[in-house]
Amino acid sequence: MQTSQIAITGFGRVGRAIAAMLLARRSRYRDLLGVDVRLVAVCGSRSGLFDPAGLDEARFDALEEDLSGPDFVASTGADVVIEAGPSDHRTGGPGLAYLTMALEAGRDAIAVSKGALVHSGPRLREIARGTGATLKVSGATGAALPTIDLLDYNLRGTTVLGLEGILNATTNFLLDAMMTRGVGLAEALAEAQAGGFAERDPRGDLEGWDTAYKLLILANFGLDARLTLDDVAVEGIAAITADDIATWQSEGRVPKLVGRLTREGDRFAARVGLETFTRNDPLAHVSGHDKAIRVATDTMGELVAIGGASEPTATAAAALKDLEHILTARLSRGRAG
Repeated sequence: MQTSQIAITGFGRVGRAIAAMLLARRSRYRDLLGVDVRLVAVCGSRSGLFDPAGLDEARFDALEEDLSGPDFVASTGADVVIEAGPSDHRTGGPGLAYLTMALEAGRDAIAVSKGALVHSGPRLREIARGTGATLKVSGATGAALPTIDLLDYNLRGTTVLGLEGILNATTNFLLDAMMTRGVGLAEALAEAQAGGFAERDPRGDLEGWDTAYKLLILANFGLDARLTLDDVAVEGIAAITADDIATWQSEGRVPKLVGRLTREGDRFAARVGLETFTRNDPLAHVSGHDKAIRVATDTMGELVAIGGASEPTATAAAALKDLEHILTARLSRGRAG
């Protein structure tokens, strides 16, 4: 049986969810793909674990000091690196170093955190192309909502004319609560934070930046747009008032924070901002924590996907979907690890 060795960098809530789900699916990988998938290394910012025979969940609370960093992960021999650490779009953060190391060595990588992809996405793609490595990004572009796969697989061969997405579950919950239950933004935000699905510092969501990051990654990885964050016009929802809500209700319109790509010749214009939709529009019915994407094409018409959970378990599932795609592609080429 062929073997694949996995390392997870970033071992917070999402990294631990990926690790637990991967271990639970080992029998699936053996039975379905004929591959013995071993979690051989995990690491946080200062500590980690390594066992070439494979780690088990009982050891996750006993990380060892100084087992961290790109050199450590390189030394483990892992052939797939799953990057789930903290995001820093200004510098790329530690994720950039991990992904660069893996791809330059020809190792496949799965990016869950967005910072490195926002900072250096096109460069990472070029490195992967040069070494023949694969870089997957489902977990960074909407978690369980099938965004990048829609572009990569389902719409292959078409020309995408435009794309719009409700890509941030927190702001969708806030707007939905304000419209349907009459609560104010502050009250809705407090409810979301108490429920654990809004950040303690919500500015990245409210100001539209989380949506912008996901939109940029979709543009560059799904459409080869080669945009930078400076190319994205960004406005959020923090300035919405009760009068705005009343106006939209009287007009029969529903507000959503939307990331939009519009084809202009051989380039795409990108913007994030509040838009309103008539009640018969599918995007008007994206409620609660749900997300959505709508893509217009030249030959396949318009496609809409709605839903997709956003909690760590869903993000982990998205990352492991990417892993199965990698393993399946390897098997078709006659290799596993």
